[in-house]
Amino acid sequence: MDPVEFAEVYGFSTSTQAKMRMASNRSTLPYSKIGGKFIRYDRLLIDKWLEDHQVQGVA
Repeated sequence: MDPVEFAEVYGFSTSTQAKMRMASNRSTLPYSKIGGKFIRYDRLLIDKWLEDHQVQGVA
């Protein structure tokens, strides 16, 4: 999916996505860059990434 579809499905704005892609830490959003220009996301990798980066609330 492209960044606009990602925003619609997951609620992360395109500017937030860009900031997350540029982050230099281990929790960087998984993405692919095609032709050095086009950003694409794999829904399965995004779902796994979101699951791995959940913050547990205090009960």
